[in-house]
Amino acid sequence: MEHDFWHERWRTGETGFHQNEVNAWLLKHWDALAAPDTSLVFVPLCGKTADMIWLRQRGHRVLGAELSMIAVQSFFAENGATPHATTLDDFECLENDGIRLLCGDFFALRAGNLAQVGAVYDRAALIALPPEMRRQYAAHMAHILPPGTPMLLVVMDYPQHERSGPPFAVTPDEVRELYGSVADIEVLESRDVLDENPRFKQQGLTRMREHVLRLRF
Repeated sequence: MEHDFWHERWRTGETGFHQNEVNAWLLKHWDALAAPDTSLVFVPLCGKTADMIWLRQRGHRVLGAELSMIAVQSFFAENGATPHATTLDDFECLENDGIRLLCGDFFALRAGNLAQVGAVYDRAALIALPPEMRRQYAAHMAHILPPGTPMLLVVMDYPQHERSGPPFAVTPDEVRELYGSVADIEVLESRDVLDENPRFKQQGLTRMREHVLRLRF
């Protein structure tokens, strides 16, 4: 997906991918990572997700990466926070109370930017990207993460020919293809969620499952 696509989605408010509530899989499976409460959690393509507030309330510091400044500013405004603005390498950086959001291109991140990261939470990044970009994304993620970092990854699987992404269909087998050479991978849970997502049923989907995976690099 080109940058203009996402900028336009945020500009026009076409953000059906955004969840107002904390993700249920995060609530259920975060402890499976055994990440210390003081660790820094990286949230790629974070948008303005409330999941970051939940992680911060757990005691984690949060580092988010997001392309859209509209999303970044909205996150702080909707949570009643006034961020401190700086620049960091190729990113505009907004920060308040242990949550730092880097606004810019994910692929401009370097290992030094993530040197203190102790865990990763990816609910909306991998599934936001088409196949070729998923390969590039996974390779870059593996390159910049500190060794031993655990990740909680949530993906959805549906017949891709029944709708165009994003979000795109990603199976556990594809996750193994993308990360299997650099990470240990375990499926924590898989569940049919089509009935819980009426908008996808209305778009013609006949099947949809969500998979929650734990990775350790």
